[in-house]
Amino acid sequence: MSQRKRSKGAAFSQGDEDDDDDFSLSQTQTHSQVQRNLERRSRDEVNRKVSELVQFLLVKDQKKIPIKRVDILKKVIREYKDVYSEIVNQAGRILQQVFGLQLVEIDTKHHIYILTSNLPRVEGENLKRDNQTAKLGLLTIILSFIFMKGNSAKDSAVWEFLRRLRVHPGEKHEVFGDVKKLVTEEFVRQK
Repeated sequence: MSQRKRSKGAAFSQGDEDDDDDFSLSQTQTHSQVQRNLERRSRDEVNRKVSELVQFLLVKDQKKIPIKRVDILKKVIREYKDVYSEIVNQAGRILQQVFGLQLVEIDTKHHIYILTSNLPRVEGENLKRDNQTAKLGLLTIILSFIFMKGNSAKDSAVWEFLRRLRVHPGEKHEVFGDVKKLVTEEFVRQK
């Protein structure tokens, strides 16, 4: 019986080990501790929690509400805290594979996350309009960050935040071009 349970728990760890790092929100337990805890849970229970978490994250993203780890724990994970990292890893894989989204931590102190798109850019006639939409999206993200920081944020904090989103001020971005110029000149000029 214990051999059967072990193989059941091991089924949750299939996939690339590197993928787990992309989706982990907290590594408070070791991999072996999580595996032992998974053995005590049925596969259906964990899969249900994964589905609930994916739905929760998508609704929060659609409503443009910041995703807080404390809300994930309180409203979704609840009594499954012992397998939290595995539920988040599986939800992250589903978000990436099905929706082309990635969970990104934007505030390490308060553990606040957003979903970002991993889908490739569409080339074509609407590219100029898409560039304007992308710039508006970047502006919205920056203003949201400033708002979450109490309507005031240091330049260094904004640049660090953008780096986490893989938008580097010193490099030419394929969509935004010169990001530093866009933020410090164009966005400032637009007030």
